[in-house]
Amino acid sequence: MVFSSILFLFYFLPIVLIAYYALPKICRNTVFLLVSLLFYAWGEPHYIALMLGSIAMNYVFGLLVADPQRRGRKAWLVLSVICNLALLGVFKYTNFAVDNLEIILHRTLSVPTIALPMGISFYTFQAMSYVIDVYRQDAAPQRRIDRVALYIAAFPQLVAGPIVRYTTVMDQIEHRTHTVDKFASGISRFLVGLSKKVLLANALGAVADELFKLPAAHLSTASAWIGAICYTLQIYFDFGGYSDMAIGLGRMFGFEFLENFNYPYICQSVKDFWRRWHMSLSTWFRDYVYIPLGGNRCAAGRQVCNLLIVWLLTGMWHGAAWTFLFWGLYYGLLLLVERRFGALLDRLPRVLRHGYAMLAVTIGWVFFRADSMHSAASFLRAMFGFSHAGAVDATARLLLHDNLLVIALAVLASTPFMTGLYQRMRARCGGAVELPVKVIGGLGALALCVLYLANSTYNPFIYFRF
Repeated sequence: MVFSSILFLFYFLPIVLIAYYALPKICRNTVFLLVSLLFYAWGEPHYIALMLGSIAMNYVFGLLVADPQRRGRKAWLVLSVICNLALLGVFKYTNFAVDNLEIILHRTLSVPTIALPMGISFYTFQAMSYVIDVYRQDAAPQRRIDRVALYIAAFPQLVAGPIVRYTTVMDQIEHRTHTVDKFASGISRFLVGLSKKVLLANALGAVADELFKLPAAHLSTASAWIGAICYTLQIYFDFGGYSDMAIGLGRMFGFEFLENFNYPYICQSVKDFWRRWHMSLSTWFRDYVYIPLGGNRCAAGRQVCNLLIVWLLTGMWHGAAWTFLFWGLYYGLLLLVERRFGALLDRLPRVLRHGYAMLAVTIGWVFFRADSMHSAASFLRAMFGFSHAGAVDATARLLLHDNLLVIALAVLASTPFMTGLYQRMRARCGGAVELPVKVIGGLGALALCVLYLANSTYNPFIYFRF
């Protein structure tokens, strides 16, 4: 069940909200946990036991590492990390390993294909952070397994993030506030995310899919760039829109989740991009991998090694394919280059810094989107003029003619321009205009999204496969 579906919008969510607020306050956590498990079971009935097993396992590990006087608590921590990574490895990387072994051995291995459980990367990382934070004494161990389950299985961010730290919500699990203003803010934020997803990401994704499916020999330079730009915008509004919806849903139930995006496409460098993109993942790897490896507090050679390890793991986290591994190392190498020549980059005009950063990011998304390294290389050759289809073809003209408005709107919406315009209008007209604008705008956005969903079957969520 996806957030941008008629089933969720008009059946699941209203029923859940009525049940949540109609029952006594003492029942709210129980209701929230049960509907979260139902939400996951609806899409992954075969893997609900896997998630429950992960919850039970990490609950026990949290108790075992909690007492600083306990002998062997570090060993329990290491075992918890091994078990979580093994769980992730079996379900996410077995097929990849078998496929490559078959190529090396030149034979077919009789190993059944393992389906990837929805959201396993997100809830596994959340579970690991809980145990690690308890071990570090950053959080008290949770004595009630249902509270650990609520933290890991909370449906707003269960299947596609953001990755919520236990330290962020541990107090909110027991003591969170429910106000009309917070609820209204949650609705507003949810509708913003829904609009990004349905009205922008879906339209852009249809164009990107059409062009990435074409053989590279049939792509003109213009067509390749249209495909790359549309996918660059699609993945932002798809994942950013989902994060907005997750944050909005959290507020409806009294939770405050941290932001996951901060206008990444206004970046001035690759480093700046990763400070703004998928911030919950970036900070997770920083706090739980990079710093424990030594971070910047070691010799230069070790710093390089630490950075490359982190980015190799970042690529692996996103998917089991050589394209994802290369994508991670690509960013690791770019960040090493920026570290070496950062002073030179800072002296460039802002427009050149931005142009460089967005070129690097767009090229990176080609590897992220492509089905293979060969496909990515062929697509890039077309982008840079090494294609027999020429500079511009009829396909490029037609797609640009039909989609220029949505591309322009997406580019504008990827900047703070619209937010700044709203803030200036609010400051000039006073707070009295805020409520009518939000109500009219929200209802209009919802109506447009419902019309689109009622007339289209194209409604993918990119990050569901991670």
